[in-house]
Amino acid sequence: MVTKASLEKKGFEKIRKDLQFIMSAFKEMLESLGEQELASALPWVNTTPPVAMTPPSDERLAQAIGMSFELLNLVEENTATQFRRKTETHVGLDAIRGGWAETLRVWKEAGKSPEEMAALLPNINVMPVLTAHPTEAKRVTILSIHRELYMLLVKNENQVWSTIERAGIKTEMMALLERWWRTGEIYLQKPSLQSERNNLLYYYTSVFPEALRLTDQRLKDAWATAGYDSKLLQLPEQFPLLQFGSWVGGDRDGHPFVTADFTASTLQLHREAALHLLHGKVTDLASRLSFSGHLNEVPEDFLDSIKEKATALGATGQAALDRNPMEPWRQFSNLIALKLEQTLNSSSHLDPIKHYLRASDLQADLRILRQAMLQVKANRLVQYLLFPIERLVKCFGFHLVKLDIRQNSAYHEKAISQMLTTAGIQDADYGAWEEEKRLAFLNTELESARPFVLLGTSCGPEADKLLAYYRVVREYIDQYGADGIGSFIISMTRSLSDLLLVYLFLREVGLLDSKLPVVPLLETIEDLVAGGPILEAFLTHPVTVARRKGVAHPVQEVMLGYSDSNKDGGIMTSRWSIYKAEMALTKIGDKHGVKLCFFHGRGGTISRGGGKIHRFLESMPIGSVSGHIKMTVQGETISNQFANRLNATYNLEVFVSSTARQAMFSEQEDFDERLYAIMERLSNFARQHYRILLDHPQFIPFYRQATPI
Repeated sequence: MVTKASLEKKGFEKIRKDLQFIMSAFKEMLESLGEQELASALPWVNTTPPVAMTPPSDERLAQAIGMSFELLNLVEENTATQFRRKTETHVGLDAIRGGWAETLRVWKEAGKSPEEMAALLPNINVMPVLTAHPTEAKRVTILSIHRELYMLLVKNENQVWSTIERAGIKTEMMALLERWWRTGEIYLQKPSLQSERNNLLYYYTSVFPEALRLTDQRLKDAWATAGYDSKLLQLPEQFPLLQFGSWVGGDRDGHPFVTADFTASTLQLHREAALHLLHGKVTDLASRLSFSGHLNEVPEDFLDSIKEKATALGATGQAALDRNPMEPWRQFSNLIALKLEQTLNSSSHLDPIKHYLRASDLQADLRILRQAMLQVKANRLVQYLLFPIERLVKCFGFHLVKLDIRQNSAYHEKAISQMLTTAGIQDADYGAWEEEKRLAFLNTELESARPFVLLGTSCGPEADKLLAYYRVVREYIDQYGADGIGSFIISMTRSLSDLLLVYLFLREVGLLDSKLPVVPLLETIEDLVAGGPILEAFLTHPVTVARRKGVAHPVQEVMLGYSDSNKDGGIMTSRWSIYKAEMALTKIGDKHGVKLCFFHGRGGTISRGGGKIHRFLESMPIGSVSGHIKMTVQGETISNQFANRLNATYNLEVFVSSTARQAMFSEQEDFDERLYAIMERLSNFARQHYRILLDHPQFIPFYRQATPI
């Protein structure tokens, strides 16, 4: 009988076999370049001690050892993918931890009906947010080589190859390894903002669209395997919303080179990339929809839609029709592609007749096409050809990703002080004001709609830069809508005034009435403790209440900092403080009828919140996961999680599935006071000793000698 344990054992054997294969290629490549001393020093492939010869330089040896560990990562990643496949085949789909099949089983065991499950799914809104980070030093060229090596590992698994063909695979692998060896692993200079942006753009356009399709298919497969009615889960709008966020181009906390112009160009680049992506998909769809008007009965209302759209597009619309006479489904798709192309090429005012103003307009046209296909019972082709495109529009829109705008509260204080000085206020040192005075000033100002500073007035470096990028956001929203803008995040939020001050800046550019989220970032242990009273005051403030008016299901985002709370209090106190903060903040949100979207500022290491996503989410307090969630993906974890398509699919599936799993159980659990008291004692004890270590006068000299810093 095949068990998960037996598959794990075979997995370890596969790792050893594949590692031997790829390391032997690496060794032979080095030997062919005359690097015998390096080849003899490689791990895992040399069974005898290296022959005495001139030792290699530390730099070249470090490169060889570093590449060896990267190759081990590739081997383990491929084995993990194969292990999951074999586990699904021999043990069952629900044996994959964190996957959709396990979530559906957990729900079923808890007594949830398929109808309850289907009702929850469209309310799930998950957003990975990619950030630039100095711990990601790999060059894009190297990431591409990693991908090619991975595909050769997969290719080598096929048993059909002859001895000569298998030798050819190894030769190709050696050529890739030589390219890698001669290129170098890391950037020799700090990456530019443009290179960071382009690096992330690769994932948004080349990885995530396909990973989204595969993730959706995983949910469909799990649903079918569970035996549930397919009608409950077949339309794009019945699926969870998976969106993507970015900080590159919007994060100004410590990034002085992120100018207003760079933010503007980033937003435009995102839009153009999204339109290019959708235009390519719709064009490909048109090439496949070769339904004959002679062999299929064409719905009359569909013919009317084709005629109406072609007439609106004029001569170019008629030309699109003439290319494929008597193929109405293809004609309609061509008209959609034409309108997308004109939208993409328009740099000025958008005409609703010739251009798509919003992604929702494209969604409406795709629904017309869907209905026309369903009317001729082309259900299978709707699922196979049209569904993925409708999902792309739903999740990526015309904006591709949501760009968060982040700045720290100290910078905001400098900006408002400069604005006060320009306005002739005598006591203009806002940073020195007590909280009571700040609130009195802000409350008075926010009662008025007039701007505090006249347009064109220079106030000072911080104020001018801040107002410039707020105006960029305003200009973008005026032209394209707010879909491409994420949240205004205030690092080091210490008080209510830190949040209200952003309201004032929004008012300065005419955005106070917008629904743009203003988000506290609670970073230190003290900030996490104070987060409850701050949120209570913020949610009940008249401006917040007014902005919430008319919103059917209001959501308030709160960002939690893992790195700074860990540096402040140590890992034990950090985790426990975040856990308590989530419970307290959720109760406050429930009290005011507001769902909380926790934005987890995780890093890659355990000390910064890293680890398996499903375990991380299962550790949240019951009832604190509303179904709306954001999570940073930083540094090297971007390539680790998403560089490979199947690995990207697995990580996205686990993120969405585990969020849905926790969101199903909305009632907060009763706390065991004894366990709570134990955790409090452990946390206090851990923090005390952590601070003794950290505050020791010899800690820094010790740290320099004991770590690779």
